[in-house]
Amino acid sequence: MMDRMGKDERIALQHTADGGSTTFGSGTAPSAPPTAAVDTTGHLDTTATETATETVTGEAGTTDAPREVPGGRQPGGPVRSALASRGTRVLVAVGLVLVALNLRPAVSGLGPLLEEVRTGLGLSGAVLGVLTSVPALCFAVFGSLAPRLARRFGPLVVVVAAMGALAAGLALRALAGGTAVFLLTTALALAGIAVGNVLMPVVVKRWFPDRVGTMTGLYSTALAVGTSGAAALTVPLTQAVGGSWRFGLGVWALLALVAMLPFGAVLLLRRRREAAATGGAAVAPPGAPAPAFRMSRSATAWALGVFFGLQATGAYVVIGWLAQIYRDSGLSASTAGALMAVAMGVSIPLSFVLPRVAAALSHQGPLAAVLALCGLGGYTGLILAPTSAPVLWALLLGVSNCAFPLVLTMIGMRSRTGVGVAKLSAFVQSTGYLIAIPGPLLVGVLHDASGSWNPPLLMMCGLLVVQLAVGVLAGRHRFVEDGG
Repeated sequence: MMDRMGKDERIALQHTADGGSTTFGSGTAPSAPPTAAVDTTGHLDTTATETATETVTGEAGTTDAPREVPGGRQPGGPVRSALASRGTRVLVAVGLVLVALNLRPAVSGLGPLLEEVRTGLGLSGAVLGVLTSVPALCFAVFGSLAPRLARRFGPLVVVVAAMGALAAGLALRALAGGTAVFLLTTALALAGIAVGNVLMPVVVKRWFPDRVGTMTGLYSTALAVGTSGAAALTVPLTQAVGGSWRFGLGVWALLALVAMLPFGAVLLLRRRREAAATGGAAVAPPGAPAPAFRMSRSATAWALGVFFGLQATGAYVVIGWLAQIYRDSGLSASTAGALMAVAMGVSIPLSFVLPRVAAALSHQGPLAAVLALCGLGGYTGLILAPTSAPVLWALLLGVSNCAFPLVLTMIGMRSRTGVGVAKLSAFVQSTGYLIAIPGPLLVGVLHDASGSWNPPLLMMCGLLVVQLAVGVLAGRHRFVEDGG
């Protein structure tokens, strides 16, 4: 395509890819001629020269998202387009943070109230095990639909709709009167989360291709804040209104509604600019073909998928069962909730630092190994002496759960393009969450069968050994487009 473009088209292409300037949020000079850029991973990034033809992560019918326009020029001229792009990136960054804050409270807020929900709805131990496995199942099923929806409607439109589904699911779950309704409304909320999970790396790769590590760290940190905040605040909020678990679970729907605002504002402003630039004529939504390569033939994609699945298993076991493990060891509900908040909270600073460190390395395997060893230490402590150093065990498990921002960073680093990241993200997360489905369920079954937490905790130690091995493989410098 580049060979057939004239001088004006080349300039417009580079201007579109870079948002009209070489730095974010500053009034710098126009960008250099179109060449491949070096992203924050330290590796060659061809996204800048490919955004004119990659529309999978652009917004349908808009002018700010990088996409090809007739004649290779942006409506409104270079200066106006550059200013709009900088403003859009600020709104997108705010939206990333708010959406990330919503990606775990529906799950982490349930753990501290699990006993109250069990009593209130008459749930059995087996149903509780199913309940802790529902997130992984929903993330696998609904997450696989995200790339297709993004190509059809644009990622921001889909994310806004996902936050609406999350808000509705959380609000309706709080009103559930039986097991079936509770599970169905939980699935609705988790469907929204699943779509957000997959599309966050896509949004980062598209709007911040030169800051993959930094922006992944930003939204990973926000995700950790939302996770720990829900774990720490759900019980106090419940007690403040008379001990109703329904309020403690339903209040998080408000946060999901707030998360719709920044991306909604981006879409509204773009629609108005589009209408002004085209005289009110409708603009056909962009359609992007899927990448030619098959993700299932990539060893790197499979390594990432297995690594993602094993870290997700550990994360949901901690979120779903850690508070109950501490309560069964003799600690109070509030103390158990606080300890789970410690496990979630330690990941807040690490979630910001770890992606930047990972992006600067050519091999992320050693980081994966360190995180797995921390998890082994935490589970071993829970087996041998759960109440002798409960804070230490919670800290170690929290550090181990930082495998999540690590694998998100690797997803952004293992593909050359935004289209590839969309497909890789869906493959890795869908595969990973399918792998993670049995883990939380087996924890509940093993506990009920043995009457002890030691068998399921030993199982988790074995899974961490496997996670360490595949993490080293996934950390190699490879690109899925190359079949590696």
